Amino acid sequence: MIKRPLQASHDFLAEVLDKDSLALDATMGKGNDTAFLAKLAKKVYAFDVQEQALTKTKERLEREGLINAQLILDGHEHLDKYVTEALRAAIFNLGYLPTADKSLITQPNTTLEALRKVLELLEVGGRLSIMVYYGHEGGDLEKDAVLDFVKALPQETYATMLYQPLNQIHRPPFLIMVEKLS
Repeated sequence: MIKRPLQASHDFLAEVLDKDSLALDATMGKGNDTAFLAKLAKKVYAFDVQEQALTKTKERLEREGLINAQLILDGHEHLDKYVTEALRAAIFNLGYLPTADKSLITQPNTTLEALRKVLELLEVGGRLSIMVYYGHEGGDLEKDAVLDFVKALPQETYATMLYQPLNQIHRPPFLIMVEKLS
């Protein structure tokens, strides 16, 4: 069976994570990606601007007995205030928190700023996964900005791939994968 983009995202990151690695969840949401990363990495930095996201993620991590995640109530564009060490993996889920205010969405300018900072911190061989949900107002602007940004990355330094459903209607989410080569 063909993998869904989110499963492909997790598999892509799992290949490089181990108990000595640091990871980042740039969009905490309900904690699914934070928990996934915390099971594989030494430490996870997880960001969100919504208190509800921190609460849900904290509850999820406690249920699963995961204690190696630092939950940060701040925008991912400020990640350099908290993270100074090299990252092995990072994940973004762009869009909005499904159970919360749908008018509160990730924004192209802050997302691009965060992506630049993640790529600076990413170690050689490290990977970045970006799930792009764009079926909401403002989603197309961010989708286009992120695609343009990734397409402009130098091929000598980054390998990039797009994993996308082709026969679905209603603007299905897709995955952008980036690996730092040098």
